[in-house]
Amino acid sequence: MYPRSIEPSLLQRLNAFPVVGITGPRQAGKTTLAKSIVKQLGRKTVYLDLELPSDLNHLHNAEFFLKENEENLVILDEVQRKPELFPLLRSLVDQHRVPGRFLILGSASPELLRQSSETLAGRISYLELTPFHVKELPDGDFKKNWLRGGFPPALFATEEVMAFQWLQDFVITFIERDLPQFGLTAPSQTLRTLLQMLTGTHANLLNQSAIANSLDLTIPTIKRYLSYLENAYFIRFLQPWYANVGKRLVKTPKVYFRDSGVLHQLAGISNSNQLLGNQIAGASWEGYVLQQIIANLPSSILPYFYRTKDGSEIDLVLVRGNKPVLAVEIKMSASPSLSKGNRLALSDLGNPPAFIVLPHNVDYPLEEKVRVCGLEYFWKYIDSIL
Repeated sequence: MYPRSIEPSLLQRLNAFPVVGITGPRQAGKTTLAKSIVKQLGRKTVYLDLELPSDLNHLHNAEFFLKENEENLVILDEVQRKPELFPLLRSLVDQHRVPGRFLILGSASPELLRQSSETLAGRISYLELTPFHVKELPDGDFKKNWLRGGFPPALFATEEVMAFQWLQDFVITFIERDLPQFGLTAPSQTLRTLLQMLTGTHANLLNQSAIANSLDLTIPTIKRYLSYLENAYFIRFLQPWYANVGKRLVKTPKVYFRDSGVLHQLAGISNSNQLLGNQIAGASWEGYVLQQIIANLPSSILPYFYRTKDGSEIDLVLVRGNKPVLAVEIKMSASPSLSKGNRLALSDLGNPPAFIVLPHNVDYPLEEKVRVCGLEYFWKYIDSIL
């Protein structure tokens, strides 16, 4: 297994918090990471997969079992399957509060977990594990990572055809099993159609009214469906930056599939030539780069986009506090330039350092405070700026 970038933070938090939660989509590698961390800790550990009846049997009298193991690290995998455990975990931690009592793994966001369980506020620290991003790959092969996405079974498949077969099966399972388990009751065909529609909306402003009309559903219903997709780590909403009250700003979020491989599978793309020849290639590259950057941001930096109603626009604005500290345009062009709208946007944002990120291994200054580069070079600059 390749080391995951959140490992140092995970070890640090297990030594500081009584409960640590790793959340992220199914198949991102949460279980593998947890078992790897156990070896590094050198502690006695009890692992329970809450999708296995044999492991669930241990929790027939959960209070007794967990008290018997209060000196051990107890790992509870797929914890969203048993939300009634949360009040018990809270009580047990309050009775015997020591670091690293419980490591919980969940395929739903903390927000979705909180909807169905008592809070563990003040007792838990959450970390998100994304599918593999390019900085975690020793060969730095962004082209393969972009095409297949970051889920280990797809990314590391020996053949392209098997990678996309896995992605197809993953999407089917997500629709037919995972979403119902999370609490979304909706016809499978409706959800399939919704996902197909979102491939055309990827990297664009979200128009819930148009989606609702196309599916003959109400806007509140579409909002509910999209909320489940977001909280299951399937899609991401990127919010607009609108601190500049003197401008007529777009205030609608943009929507992205979080994994490029999933996007490509839904779009019928299964190799590099099909990707580069497809009309969604530019939007796909934008979403891929955006995910790579967000996955590596410190918690003090928040991502936004910037767009005014008169055409000023920047794909990604990184903000610390209330100040834009970096602007990123994501382009496919072999000879990129800043548009008039880009320049106006940079001026509105206070002219922070700006980058144009391409799917090529290039690195050169375009003009003062603006650099053109590939992802490999982008990482060399971003750390010193952030």
